[in-house]
Parts: sequence; structure tokens; C-alpha cells
Amino acid sequence: MNTRLNADAQRAAVLSAVPALAKEIGQDAAQRELLRILPYDGFALFRESGLGRLRIPVEQGGLGGNLEDVFGVIATIAAEEPNVAHALRIHFDATEWLYVAESSPFLERQIDRIVGGALYGGGSTERGTARPGELTTQLVRDGDAFRISGKKYYTTGTAFADFGRFNVLDTEGKAATIILPLDREGIDVVDDWDGMGQRMTASGTTILNNVVVFPEEISTRGSTTLAGRHGGALRQLHLVATAAGIVRRIVADAEHYVLRHGRTALHSAASVPREDPFIQQVVGELGAHSHAIDVLVQQNARALDASALAVRAQAPDAEARVLESALATARTQLIVSKLALHAGERLFEAGGASATSRAHNFDRHWRNLRTLFSHNPLSQKARVLGDYALNGTTTHLSEGRVF
Repeated sequence: MNTRLNADAQRAAVLSAVPALAKEIGQDAAQRELLRILPYDGFALFRESGLGRLRIPVEQGGLGGNLEDVFGVIATIAAEEPNVAHALRIHFDATEWLYVAESSPFLERQIDRIVGGALYGGGSTERGTARPGELTTQLVRDGDAFRISGKKYYTTGTAFADFGRFNVLDTEGKAATIILPLDREGIDVVDDWDGMGQRMTASGTTILNNVVVFPEEISTRGSTTLAGRHGGALRQLHLVATAAGIVRRIVADAEHYVLRHGRTALHSAASVPREDPFIQQVVGELGAHSHAIDVLVQQNARALDASALAVRAQAPDAEARVLESALATARTQLIVSKLALHAGERLFEAGGASATSRAHNFDRHWRNLRTLFSHNPLSQKARVLGDYALNGTTTHLSEGRVF
């Protein structure tokens, strides 16, 4: 009992420090975005916080946090520095994989690394394929080991990580995962991401040039397993939680601008902007949007928690729980995208042309949100949800890719 109480107290202490940590990570974030300065210092602070082991169970050396804790942390950091929040996506996807997958020496080795403070990056997507998710990077045997060559794109956060998890093909052409130390000879992380938003997530290319891979660094992979499908939904909610934090910043920026920089319109009856009923309406709507988004993310996290527990325990209702969480995540993403993007545009109604000054860099919010919600076609999510509602079709929901 004392061990459990101590663990709960430790987790509570770490989580209570998150707002202060986020502010430190986000210091001068708007100006750094203009100059495109990558957040290495922010990742050093995150690593020191111990939050990287938040999802690892207490009995394995972690903090024993649930997904509501995880996504609360992501949203809080995103409100100050969304690049760091987003770039942690592969790391928390990896820790979730370790949580729900059946134990093995391979996975236990990763847990030990994370408990020791390691952060994970990596990637799957390759350019030049007919569809996203198709792979050409394949292991080649080299004596008792293997070699791998290829290029991975959208390797978000890998520049800040210690280990990289890459989806590849094994020597027989079957799906596999390799986890490599990123300082190994032949691995080169290139900051060539040129997206208009989330500019400092290092979401560019990782080059694997004849890199040695040892047998113990290889694991089989399956996206259609319950664990794989659960992970697919989790990765999507991570994007939404990042957006939730951005909208919190939009609200704070709108309030700060009105109180510190705003002027009343020439035809306004108010003497100061905060007394203008139209400005009040804008700020009130933005706050309501943020509140609604936060509630949706929180509820969705609880659905994913139920899914994770069922998969981990191999419960009889695991299939239903995974399906339920996939549906919840798709619905949440659809609605939050509309609320968030509207907030990013509506922010400018709180001020005149001066609000578009580069000194404020308010346009980064819309650019960041638009980039986050361009990861997957939302129209396809809506269609899949409609097909399920009308016909009970679960084909795409069972693929474990984007839901």
C-alpha cells in the first residue's frame, strides 16, 4: 500500500509541475517560430522532467499515468510550444505500444531505456510510393546481422530523440519494426521539413545508409492487431490534443491583445476595447470553443484508456473497446478541426490590422492547426463514420492506420 501511495504522490508531483515546465519550454516561442529555431532546449527540459516514462507502469519503473494524464500534458505543453508537444507523438506512441503489447525481451529492453530517460523518435512513411504506408526499405542479411538502407520522411521529433523506431520490411518482405540508437553510424537526421506550420517539429527526412541492425533490434509488426489499431487511434488523438493546446493559446493571445494592445474601432461606442460588446463576444466565443475542445479530448482519452486496459488484459470485450475508441477519436477529430480552425481565424476579429503584425505572429496558430489537421483526409473519416452508422461497415476502422 505504501508503495502505491508513494507512486501516486510522485506522479501527482510530476504532473503538478507541468504548467511551469510548459512555460519554460515555451519561452519566446513566437519569436523562435519566426526564426525557425528548433526546440532542442525544450526537449532537454522535457527529458529532465521524467515525463517520458509517464505511461510506463509503476512496477516497471514508470509513473503509472493514464492517457488522460498523457494528453493533459500534451495539451498543456502545446499551449506554450506546440512543436514540442507534437514532436513527442512518436515517443508516446512507443510507450503505449509497450503498455498494451504482450511482454517480450525486446519490449522490456525499450522500457528499461525509457525509464532511464531515453526519448523515442522514428518514422514509417516513405516518399515516392503509390500510397502512404507502403514501404520499400528492407533488411538485408549481413552475416549474423543485417543492414538497412533507405529514407524515411515525416520522422517527427527524431532530431531530438535517443532511439528511432522505424517500420521496415524483413528479408522475406514481411512487416517489421527496428529500433536503433540514433547515434549509430549511417543514420543522418535531416531538417528538411518545409511545411507552413509546425515548422520546428523536425518532421523531415531520416536517412539510413547501410546501417547495421542486430537481430535483437528487430520485432514483428502488425497494424491490424488490437494493439496496432489502438495505437492508430492514439496517434490521432495526440494531434487533437496538440490542437487543443494551440486553441488555449489563441484564447490567451486574444485576451492579452485586447487588454494590452487593442484600440476601439472608429465607429465603436466603447471607450476601450474590453468594453466593446463585439470584442467581448469574440473573446467569449473563443473561450467556449477551447472549453468544448478540452472536454472532447478528455472524454476521448477516457475511451482510449478503456481500450488500452482491455487490450492489455486481453479482455473479452477488447474488440468492442478498440472499435469504440476508434469511432470516438474520428468523431472528436472531425469536430475539433472545425472548432479549432474557426478559432484560429476568429482571433483576428479581436483586433484590427495591427493584430496581423509579424511581431505578434498570430498567424502561426492557424498555420499550425491547418498543418495538424492535414495529416489525414477528414472527409474520409466522415465518410467512414457515416458508412458505419448506416451499414455497420468496419473495414477501414479495422485497418489500424488512421483512426
